[in-house]
Amino acid sequence: MESQETKTERQFAHAMEECRALFAKKLHDYGASWRILRPSSLTDQLFIKAKRIRSLEIKKVSMVGEGILPEFIALINYGIVGLIQLELGFADTVDISTDKAMELYDKHSSEALRLMLRKNHDYDEAWRNMRVSSYTDFILTKIERVKEIEDLEGETLVSEGIDANYMDIINYAVFGVIKLSEQQGS
Repeated sequence: MESQETKTERQFAHAMEECRALFAKKLHDYGASWRILRPSSLTDQLFIKAKRIRSLEIKKVSMVGEGILPEFIALINYGIVGLIQLELGFADTVDISTDKAMELYDKHSSEALRLMLRKNHDYDEAWRNMRVSSYTDFILTKIERVKEIEDLEGETLVSEGIDANYMDIINYAVFGVIKLSEQQGS
């Protein structure tokens, strides 16, 4: 029988494979056009996605036919874009190849997995007993924290940095993907 920890790692990896496949397709279609996003614009993009999830959770109806699951996937991918942007800084033009973008994606995806495994050990799979709507609220809280840190130009007194908040956004969004996939039986 598979342990809960092993199951979580497998489910996390599967969710990230889905996200990576979409990221690669979008890279094919658009290139690394996101390289021009300044930090505040990226934060606003994360905010839009999380706000839409919350709106759909409350209204229970989508007028454009897309559900919550694709928005969690977008949060994961934009969270990884955020980590890449923190590492490289933003650019005025697309300045990296598809291969380099995928290499950086894989690096930050692996870091998110390692962080999730450490936290999951310490929190003993608590996320499994949470509601998906709580992930949404926690993500929105993390985005608000990022906005504050950006407004403070990174000069915090005791808080984790923007990168830690992006990692938490990614991990909560992965939990959302896992839970919604389980509910849909996929």
